[in-house]
Amino acid sequence: MKKSARNTIIALSALAAASALASYALSRMVVDMAVKRDVKMSNVPAKLQDKITGGMMTDPKLKTIEKVSEAIKLLPTETVKVDSYDGLQLTGHLYKAKDQKRVIIAMHGWRSSWEMDFGAAVKFYNEQGCTVIYADQRGQNDSDGEYIGFGILERYDCEKWAEYAVSRFGTEVPIYLLGVSMGAATVLMASGLELPEQVKGIIADCGFTSPKAIWQHIVDNNLKLHSKLSYPIINRIVKRVASFEGDEYSTLDAMEVNTRPILFIHGSDDNFVPLKMSVDNYLACKAKKDMLIVPGAGHGMSYITDSGAYERAVRRFLKSIEQ
Repeated sequence: MKKSARNTIIALSALAAASALASYALSRMVVDMAVKRDVKMSNVPAKLQDKITGGMMTDPKLKTIEKVSEAIKLLPTETVKVDSYDGLQLTGHLYKAKDQKRVIIAMHGWRSSWEMDFGAAVKFYNEQGCTVIYADQRGQNDSDGEYIGFGILERYDCEKWAEYAVSRFGTEVPIYLLGVSMGAATVLMASGLELPEQVKGIIADCGFTSPKAIWQHIVDNNLKLHSKLSYPIINRIVKRVASFEGDEYSTLDAMEVNTRPILFIHGSDDNFVPLKMSVDNYLACKAKKDMLIVPGAGHGMSYITDSGAYERAVRRFLKSIEQ
């Protein structure tokens, strides 16, 4: 082999190795940001956060939600605990209704909190006679866990909260599951489990279909990278560090076996979790179902964008089950 050809091969090999190393480093950064608890989002540049979330961080309505969430922290909630199937202690914040008619288990979204995701609607649910257990998802806030499971792991936590609600409030009180974003994926995936018969319905606000689907959407559409190249690496890393895979289960799988009525809610202008994912969930659902699409609402902004439409849809949904 000529020296020039050998040098060319060496140079190309070095370039390929450098490219592979860079791809792994980028994938590892994405994984850490997605599932690792101790990643401080305050250290992630604001522009990158806004890019990942499809502009959610610069949505003017976010300021209103943040203001509401601060006030909600002053509510007289009771701290409650359950143990997860894998030995974690999970924390919830119980806000009791004076005229209790039902219990709701509310699951917040990715790197969020119950105050942020449900704060604006707390008064509404309370006035409907809903005692609500606002659960801290594993790996976030006051619950144990080093990793976020994107609904794959959290669906079993939701089951534990449902069992707790039955033991706490008795077998005659109807229970509902409520989730926003990753919390919506959580409650939808939980519907594929053998939940207590007291669980009568589910409200899923802007949920994705699977970790794989949402990761690919963000990489391709928000980060403008190539998920076909990066996803296999991301999935292998997640499997190794967090013990789950992005495609091992989905809300679509759950919809095949779910028998409980579901109200799907989504904003038309959601650039983080696309509306199509809720539409896909709706179409896959074989049980009784309804859907509210809120015009002009971004991710998790349906209630604050049109509280009237949201409240009417929820009241109609509850009445259809309990009448």
